[in-house]
Amino acid sequence: MNKHIIWLFTLLVFVLAGCEKDEIGNTATEALAGEWKVTVDAVDEGGNVIAEDFNGIGHILMNTYNTAANTPTEMYVDDIGHFWEYKVRVKSDVNALTFATNGAAPNEAYECDVTIDGGKILLGAATTPHGTPADSIVYYISFSDDEPGMRYKVSGYRYSGLAVDD
Repeated sequence: MNKHIIWLFTLLVFVLAGCEKDEIGNTATEALAGEWKVTVDAVDEGGNVIAEDFNGIGHILMNTYNTAANTPTEMYVDDIGHFWEYKVRVKSDVNALTFATNGAAPNEAYECDVTIDGGKILLGAATTPHGTPADSIVYYISFSDDEPGMRYKVSGYRYSGLAVDD
């Protein structure tokens, strides 16, 4: 009986010693990535708002996230079909918290080109509807299949997931 207990204890020690906790790393664009609650305003070439809440769609959800390459120099900006149906790969700078397409880029959601410029994340610069600080996002976007010269300002805050922010 003692021999079986010693054998079982030895086996248990080897099993427990063999279990290692793997460290799970963050994505390369973690500082820029997130789910955002934004509004879309039509703007003129100078960035001045000419139509608030374009098309009266109110706040929409959109995402920013890493590409499959998981590098800090590129990410996706995706409206999840809530505004124009766009998913665009942009150049990103994680240290400066900025992003842009650097000219027209293909839209992966449907066939048109998209230009995103002036994209930035401002840490703690927004306030959620229930009054807590949140990160802010802002960028300008235009589409090749839109009226010439039309440009939009997308701006909002990092979505908290709380019901009071819906």
